[in-house]
Amino acid sequence: MKLNWRLILASASPRRRQLLLGLDLPVEVTSTDVDETPPAGMPIDQVAEHLALKKANAYNGPLAEDQVLITADTTVIVDDNLLNKPADSAEAHAMLTMLAGRTHKVVTGVCLRTTAQTIAYSDIAEVTFATLTPEEISYYIEHHKPFDKAGAYGVQDWIGYAAVERINGSFYTVMGLPLHRVYRTLNELVGAPVK
Repeated sequence: MKLNWRLILASASPRRRQLLLGLDLPVEVTSTDVDETPPAGMPIDQVAEHLALKKANAYNGPLAEDQVLITADTTVIVDDNLLNKPADSAEAHAMLTMLAGRTHKVVTGVCLRTTAQTIAYSDIAEVTFATLTPEEISYYIEHHKPFDKAGAYGVQDWIGYAAVERINGSFYTVMGLPLHRVYRTLNELVGAPVK
C-alpha cells in the first residue's frame, strides 16, 4: 500500500530533504523564518517540538488537500544545557569538548500539518561519543564546518564515523528527522489519500 500524500518540507536542511525523499513521496522544499529563541522557562526537552510547531504556523503558503507540510527542529542536550548551532569555531570547539567522552540527548521535534489537522511530537535519542582530542575536534570543525548543526556536529559526517560509539534510539532522529514516526503519522492522518 502506497501513500499518496505530496509533502512540503519547510526546512533549509539538505539532510532532511534527503531523508524525506527516502519515503518515495514527492517532496517540495520551501523554508520559514522564525525566531528560534525559546520562551523563558520552557523545559529544554520541549524546545525542539515548540520550534517545529512555530515553523509550521509561520508557513503561509497554499496547502492542497493531498499535501502535508512538514517542519522540524533538532536540539542537543547535555548536563541540562541546550546546545544550539554554534556561532563560530570557538563555540563549536567548546560544544564538542563538552560532548566528547560522554552521552548526550538529541531531541528532534516534528510537526505535520494538513488542511484538516496539525500533529506535533518529539523523538529522543541518546548518543555516546568516544573521547576526542583537541586536534581531532579542530580537524572536524576545519574540514566539515558544522555551523548549521545543533551541538556542532552531524552524525552522518566524519565525527559520526570516528566518535559515535552508541546510539540508543533512531539514527535518523539524530540526523534530524525521525522517519519511522513521520511515516507512521502520514499513515494515521485523517483523510489520508491511499492507493
